[in-house]
Amino acid sequence: MKKTEIIEGYLGYMRESIEAVEKTRAKRLKETFPLMSLEEREKILKKFHPDYKEEAKRPAKVGPNKGDLMPHEVADLLEAYPLAKPKDIDLSKVDFDVDILIIGGGGAGMTAALWANYTGANAETILIVQKLRLGDSNSIMSQGGVQAADKPNDGPGLHYLDVMGGGHFTNDKKLARRLVSDAPMLIKWHEDLGVIYDKESDGTMVTIHGGGTCRKRMHSARDYTGLEIVRSLKDEVLNKNISVLEFTSAVELLTDEQKQVAGAVLYNMETQEYYVAKAKSTILTTGGFGRLHIQGFPTTNHYGATADGIILAYRVGAKLRDLDAVQYHPTGAAYPEQIVGLLVTEKVRGLGAQPVNKNGEQFVYPREPRDVEASAIIRECYKRNNGIETPTGMKGVWLDSPMIEILQGEGTIAKKLPAMLRQYKRFDIDMTQDPILVFPTLHFQNGGVIVKENAETTVQGLFAAGEVTGGTHGKNRLMGNSILDYSVFGRIAGINAAKYAKKAKIGKLTLNHVTKYKKMLKEAGIETDRKAPILLPEYRGEKVLSRTLEIF
Repeated sequence: MKKTEIIEGYLGYMRESIEAVEKTRAKRLKETFPLMSLEEREKILKKFHPDYKEEAKRPAKVGPNKGDLMPHEVADLLEAYPLAKPKDIDLSKVDFDVDILIIGGGGAGMTAALWANYTGANAETILIVQKLRLGDSNSIMSQGGVQAADKPNDGPGLHYLDVMGGGHFTNDKKLARRLVSDAPMLIKWHEDLGVIYDKESDGTMVTIHGGGTCRKRMHSARDYTGLEIVRSLKDEVLNKNISVLEFTSAVELLTDEQKQVAGAVLYNMETQEYYVAKAKSTILTTGGFGRLHIQGFPTTNHYGATADGIILAYRVGAKLRDLDAVQYHPTGAAYPEQIVGLLVTEKVRGLGAQPVNKNGEQFVYPREPRDVEASAIIRECYKRNNGIETPTGMKGVWLDSPMIEILQGEGTIAKKLPAMLRQYKRFDIDMTQDPILVFPTLHFQNGGVIVKENAETTVQGLFAAGEVTGGTHGKNRLMGNSILDYSVFGRIAGINAAKYAKKAKIGKLTLNHVTKYKKMLKEAGIETDRKAPILLPEYRGEKVLSRTLEIF
C-alpha cells in the first residue's frame, strides 16, 4: 500500500505504526508502568517542559509586577497601549448603573451572578457582560469532570494534599483549602440546579481517577461535563431574569477619586459603540489566555480567551502571580489537521488508555500530573525521536484508546466518551478500534490576578474568580479542579461582591489610571503600535491556526 493512502482515517505509514501498537497490547495489559519519583519528575520538567525555556520569557517592564518573568506573548499585552482613548469616552453619560457588574459570562460569571442574587442582590441590579454569547467560554468546553472528595474513603484533606502536590507546593494555601472544603457542597448545588452527573443504578455517584490524585473523586456527565453544568447555570440565570449584555467586551475598568473600581468601559462589538457601566462592585470572570498561543502551541481554548482580565486588572494596579506557569494539556489532538489542539480529555487515560510511542512501547504512567505527562510526551517525540510525524510536520504519540474497551468492557467509549467518539468518527477514525494521535496543547492559565480567600483582588471594589485568578493551583492544575475553581470562587465572589455593594459609595468616574499607565509605558521607553485588550485572536496572514511547533 502507498504511504500516502488514507485507510480508515489514517495514512499508510501511520497504519504500520498502529500495527506495532496492537502487537504490544497484550504485554502492556499484564504490566504496570511505574510512577515517576519526585526527583524524576523535577528532572523531566526542567529539561522538557516549555515553562523552563528561558528564551520564551522576559521580565515585565512596567506595573505592579515589574521585573517578574512571563511569556513574551503576555508581556506584549501588558506593555501595549490602551485600545480605547479616554478622550473618546464620555463619562458624564452613564449607560448602565448597577450594583454588580460581572465581566465574563462563562461558568465563573454565571455562578457569581446567581450567588449574588441568592445573597440578596436584585436581579435587575446585576449585569453580566459577555464578549460573545452567554455561556460561550472554556467552561462549556470542559469535558472530563469536576473533583470533590465526597466518598467515605476520601476527604478534603486528601484532596488538599493532591492539589498542593500537583501545584509543586507553590499554591496559596488558604485558597487551596477553601477549594477542597467547599467542593462537596458545590456538587450538591449543581444537582439542585439539574446537572445530571453519572450515577450507578442505585444512585451512587460514579467517580474515576484523574492524573495526580490518590482517590477516585472525578464526577462527570459522560464527557460533556462542562456543557451540562453551563446548560444548568444558563437556565438558572435566565430564569432569575439577570441582565446579560452579549457581544460586548470590557475594554477598560473605571475608577473614582478614591481609586476604587467603579465599573467599566464597554465596547459593543457589533455596533462598535462605547458604553459606560457604573457599578458599586465589579467581578472579573474573563477566563484565560489560551488564544495567545504561548510559544506557538495550538490550544484547547475558546475563541475569546485572549487575556482581557489580567490586562484590565493590571492597569488599575492589581497584582498578578505565577504568569510564568502555563499548563499544556498532555493530550491534545495531533491528527487530523482539522482538530489539531482540541482536547482529548484526561478521562480517556482515566478509563485505561495508555500513551505509547511509534513502536508500541509505553513510556510514561498514564496519570502523572499534567505537566509531567506533557513533558514525557515532548521528550518521546523530540529527544528520543519516537513520535509519529504528521503531514504538516507535527509529531505525536499514540493514546491506545482500544484498551478502554478491553479493560472496561465493549461499549464503554460510546457510553462514557460519546463526544470523543463523535469527534474522531467525523474523520473516519474509530477510537474503539484504533489509537488516536496526541501531543501537548495549551490548556490553562495557571497564574493570574491575586485574590484573597473572599475573592477580593488587591484593588478596592474589584473581585475575581475562575481562570483569570492565580494562586489556587500554584504552578500546575490537576484535572477536575478548573470547574471546581470557578464554582467555589464564583460563588464566593458573588456573595462578597453583593455584600460590598450594599455599603459602597461611588464617586466621580475617572480613567485617570489609563493616562498614568500610558505615561509609565512612555517613561519605560516602550514604543509600539500594539493595543490591548485584543478582544479576539487574529488568524490571518502568518498567524494561522495550523502550527508545526518549530520551537522543538
